[in-house]
Amino acid sequence: MTKELRRLSIIMLVMFLALFCSTSVIQVVQADTLAQNPNNKRAIYDSFDVQRGSIIASGSAIASSVPSKDVYSWQRTYVDPQMWAPVTGYINPVLRSFSPAPGIEQTMNQQLSGTGSSQFLSRVERIVTGQPARGSNVVLSLDAKVQKAAYDALGKLQGAVMAIEPKTGRILAMVTSPSYDTNALASHDPDAVNAAYDKLNDDPSHPLYNRAIAGNLNPPGSTFKLVTVSTALASGDFTPESKLPNPARYTLPGTSQQISNDTGGTCGPGKEVTIADALRLSCNIPMAELAVKLGDDAIRAEAEKYGFNSSFDLPPTSTASSYPKALDDAQTALTGFGQGQVTATPLQMAMVSAGIANGGKLMNPRMVDQVVGPDLSVQQRYEDKEYGQVLDSDLDAELVQMMVANVSSGVATNARIDGVDVAGKTGTAQNGPDKPFSLWFTGFAPADDPQVAVAVVVENGGGQGQSGSGNTIAAPIAKKVMEAVLGK
Repeated sequence: MTKELRRLSIIMLVMFLALFCSTSVIQVVQADTLAQNPNNKRAIYDSFDVQRGSIIASGSAIASSVPSKDVYSWQRTYVDPQMWAPVTGYINPVLRSFSPAPGIEQTMNQQLSGTGSSQFLSRVERIVTGQPARGSNVVLSLDAKVQKAAYDALGKLQGAVMAIEPKTGRILAMVTSPSYDTNALASHDPDAVNAAYDKLNDDPSHPLYNRAIAGNLNPPGSTFKLVTVSTALASGDFTPESKLPNPARYTLPGTSQQISNDTGGTCGPGKEVTIADALRLSCNIPMAELAVKLGDDAIRAEAEKYGFNSSFDLPPTSTASSYPKALDDAQTALTGFGQGQVTATPLQMAMVSAGIANGGKLMNPRMVDQVVGPDLSVQQRYEDKEYGQVLDSDLDAELVQMMVANVSSGVATNARIDGVDVAGKTGTAQNGPDKPFSLWFTGFAPADDPQVAVAVVVENGGGQGQSGSGNTIAAPIAKKVMEAVLGK
C-alpha cells in the first residue's frame, strides 16, 4: 500500500468513526430529548402511525385513540376534557403551536407512542410476531373522585387547586380554571384546530395556562408565614411562645413606608404577641418583625428546603416558585408575610403543607405511577422519592399544632370538617393598590394522620376585588377537596 493510499485510508476511517459517533449520539444519547421536543414535528407524525396508548386515572381512560379516516390513522379523544386539560394537555399533528404548560401527552409522548427506551423489547417482539405497533398506557396517580371535587369546587373562579398525598408525594388532583376543551385541539382539520388554538391563546384570561404549576405566579400572601415560622423554629432562637412587639403600624426598615395588620389594629391585646397567636390570627406586623430578625438568607434557605427556586418534573415540569437573593431589610420584612418579591405556585404551597404534614419529611411530587404495555406488563414504575428534611420532627409537631389552631380558633375556620382536625393557613395577597387580591388556602387533614395536603389559589379576587379573603373563598374549596379524599 502506497503512502498516499494509507493516508487516504486513515482519513476515511476517521471520517467514518466521526459519522458513527455523531449518529450514535443523536440516536441514543439525544433520542429522548429530541423526541420530547415540541418543535420536533416528525416525532408527532410518527406517534400517529400507531395506536397511541391511553392515559389512565382511577382505572379509566381519560385520553385514548380511535381509528381515523384521514392520513393520520388515529384520532385522539378526551373524556371530561376541561376537567382533565391541565393533566393530559393535548397532541396534534396539524397544530402550529403548543400550550405554554404541556401535559402528559407531550411530556410522555415516547411512552404513549411506543418509542420509549423502556419499550424496546416490546417493539422487537411485535416486529417478530407481526403484531401491529401500539403505544403504552400511562397510569396516573390522580384520583378521579378528588379531581372532580376540586373541579366542581373551583367552578368558574379563576385559579387552581393542587392536592398531594403527603407520605408519598403522589398528586391526587390538579385543576386549573379557566380551562379549555382538549377535544377541540385534537381535531385533524388544520383550519379549525388552529383557529381554536389562536382564540384560546389570545384570551386575556389565559385558559391554556396550567395555573397549578405554571402561568403568571402569584404572591403567596399569608400562607408563606408557615415558612417564616418554620425558619424561626429551625433557628433554635424562637419557640411558639416567643413574643414580638405588637404595634398597630410598622415602618419598613430604611423607608417611610408603613404596613398594618388586616384588622388595622394590633394583633390582639397587649404590647407583645406570641408567634403562635400571630400565626393563628394571621397578623402581618409580627411576621415582618420576625423576618427582619431572621434575615433573608435564613428564610431563603428554609424556603428552598420546601422547594422554592426549584422546578419539579411531575411530569410535566413545573415553573419554579421564587424567593429572590440579596433582599434588603424592607423587602425581607414584606416576604415575612408573603408579599414583596416572593411568588409561588399552588404546587409549591401544597408542598409546604405536605412537608409539615409528613413529620418534616418532604417527598418529591409526582403524577405518574407506571407505564403499562399493550400486553399489560409494567414497563416502567415510578417510585416515591424523598426531597429532603424540612424541619426536625419535634419542631414540626409544634408547627402542626399551630396550623390546627388556625382552623379551630383562628382565621381559617371555613376549612373545618366535622369530626376531623384540619391543619391550615389562609392567605389574602395584595397585587397592587387597585388590583384584586389573590386568595389562598393551604393545609392538610387529618392532622394526626394526614391523607391529603392541598393548596388553593383564587385569582382576580374571586370576583370580589379587594373584598374577598382566603378564608371566605379559598378555604371552602380546599375543604371540599379534603372531604373527597376522606370520604366525608
